[in-house]
Amino acid sequence: MAAGCPNTRLPRDPHLPDRPPEFANPTGPLAASKLALRHLARRCQLLEAEITSLDGQLARLTATASPQLIGAFGVGADTAGALLVAADDNPDRLRSEAAFSMLCGCSPIKACSGQTNRHRLNRGGNRQANAALHRIVLVRLRYHQPTKDYVDRRTSEGKSKREIIRCLKRYVAREIYTALTQTADQKHAQAA
Repeated sequence: MAAGCPNTRLPRDPHLPDRPPEFANPTGPLAASKLALRHLARRCQLLEAEITSLDGQLARLTATASPQLIGAFGVGADTAGALLVAADDNPDRLRSEAAFSMLCGCSPIKACSGQTNRHRLNRGGNRQANAALHRIVLVRLRYHQPTKDYVDRRTSEGKSKREIIRCLKRYVAREIYTALTQTADQKHAQAA
C-alpha cells in the first residue's frame, strides 16, 4: 500500500452478477491459472509487436541491399535475408552460378544405377539458403503460371514431383545468382 492511502476496497458495481464460489479464493488454482494465462497473453502481444517491427526492418534492409532480389517472384524479405547471408553479402567471391547453387545445396549430383540415369540434390551446402529456395519454389508452384506450365510439361515427360522441384530449385538459384551479381555490379559502378 502507498503511504497515506486507506486500506479500503472499492465498492462493487451493483449491476455485475455475484462472483461464483470458485472465484472467491484469489489464491486457488483457478486464480493462478488465470494469472499465468494473462502473463502469457501479454508476452504474446509483446512478441507479436516485436516481430512486426523486426519484419519491417528486415524488409527495408533487404530492399536496400538487393532490390533485384526482392523483385523476383516468390522472394520475400525473410527468404532474401537468408540468401544474402548465404552469399555473405559479397557475391564477388562466388565464381559462377554453379558455385552459388553448390553453396545453396541445390546442385545436381548423378545418382545413376544400372539403366537408370537420374540426378539428385546435393545434400551439402547452406541449409538455410536451401530452405529459402524451397520456399520460393513452393510459392511459384502455387501462384506462378509459367511454373505451373513447366510442372505440367515435365509431369507429362514422366518426371516425379521431387525431380521437378530439384530442377526448379536449380533454376531459381540461377535467377537469384543473377540478381545478386547485378546488385554487386551496380554497387561497384556507384563506387567508381
